[in-house]
Amino acid sequence: MRKTFLVLLMISALIGGSALTAAGASEEAAEGVTEVTFWTLSTRQDAVEPIIEEFEKLNPTIKVTPAFYDTDGIKDACKVAASSKTLPNMWFNWGGSLGGFYSDNNLTYDLSEYAEKYDWYNTFNEGALALCTRNGELTGYPTSYNVLGVYYRKDTFKENGIAIPKTFEEFEEACATLKAKGIIPISTAGKYGWHVMRFVELLIEHYAGAELHDQMNTFTKSYNNEAVVKALTKYKEFVDKGYFPEGFVTIDPNDTMMAIFSGRAAMDIQGQWYDGNILQEEQDITNYGTFAFPSGGTNRMSAFAEMTQFNANNTPEEMEAGIKFMDYYYSEEVANRYAKYYNMPLPKQGADMPAGQPNVEKMLKMSSENSTFTITDQAFPTQVADVLFRVQDAIAYGQMTPEAGAAAIQKAIEDYTSK
Repeated sequence: MRKTFLVLLMISALIGGSALTAAGASEEAAEGVTEVTFWTLSTRQDAVEPIIEEFEKLNPTIKVTPAFYDTDGIKDACKVAASSKTLPNMWFNWGGSLGGFYSDNNLTYDLSEYAEKYDWYNTFNEGALALCTRNGELTGYPTSYNVLGVYYRKDTFKENGIAIPKTFEEFEEACATLKAKGIIPISTAGKYGWHVMRFVELLIEHYAGAELHDQMNTFTKSYNNEAVVKALTKYKEFVDKGYFPEGFVTIDPNDTMMAIFSGRAAMDIQGQWYDGNILQEEQDITNYGTFAFPSGGTNRMSAFAEMTQFNANNTPEEMEAGIKFMDYYYSEEVANRYAKYYNMPLPKQGADMPAGQPNVEKMLKMSSENSTFTITDQAFPTQVADVLFRVQDAIAYGQMTPEAGAAAIQKAIEDYTSK
């Protein structure tokens, strides 16, 4: 599994600086050239670098300097840079509460005026714009709209006589069959919390149903209820039955694909970007399928947005240069050439489905038919999500009961809402 870690960048960020140029701290660029810095995910480096080279040839008065981080590394680097006022000109982020930290603290540019200027409300799809909007501000340039379902190995299911589960009981039966055959039913990883959360929130959706789940996520109904206790109890049952990898609580989420691609595991909760991962790792994509988790009678799928945020201290020239780069990076022609490095399709009205990625269109169709709910770590403020993550670990280790876990999550919500 290819991972790119720019160690020097991380060390520099952690001691209060950045190895690359940041807004307000850049070296003087060549005369007449606007320089912008861009932090993004290392999984996209093989596309970002040639795209920047192409863009700079077409736009010789703009220089784009990138830095690359893994999923949790970019969260840490941006938080450190925010505290030391060394954020780059633009950076990758997620919608909801994750990106909301920067807008709430006046660190990111409100893009509403650019949305009006460039007619983004008739360009981007409504769902992506909504998930990038917070307190009336457009907090980022939408770069993807994602839905999550269950990816599975078609060959493993076929070899073991397993049909796609239509009910939660059938899903449990599939897990039992796989475990009996020595196959890990569900590849998941507990380090950082968010990957296990994908499964826990589906259990909550199953036991709570759509209406109550939405009310809990908007804090109008308590999380300390029977549905959450049942969900956490079932999660512990799956742990005890060995339906997750051994030692999963400390496994890095970047490693979950290894179990699937090697055939050691049969399923994983992933979004439509997984087709691109499959192609990047030169897997046979015909071996992989997807289905909506059979939960709550609705089979709703979680959804979230990704975006590029812009530094609130950017000059007008830096803003125009950054947006021009984003428009090029997320143009249909460029995205189609590097499709396996994007979360396709583009979050634009009428966007084409990517060639050679058969599960993308299927997942989006399922999400349209079944509806969606906002993924929990974007629905929750960070301090509440962190408590959920600790509850997941404690229950897995047998250090906390499901009842205590539900109470702890609700207490975190009440602590947050009381401020």
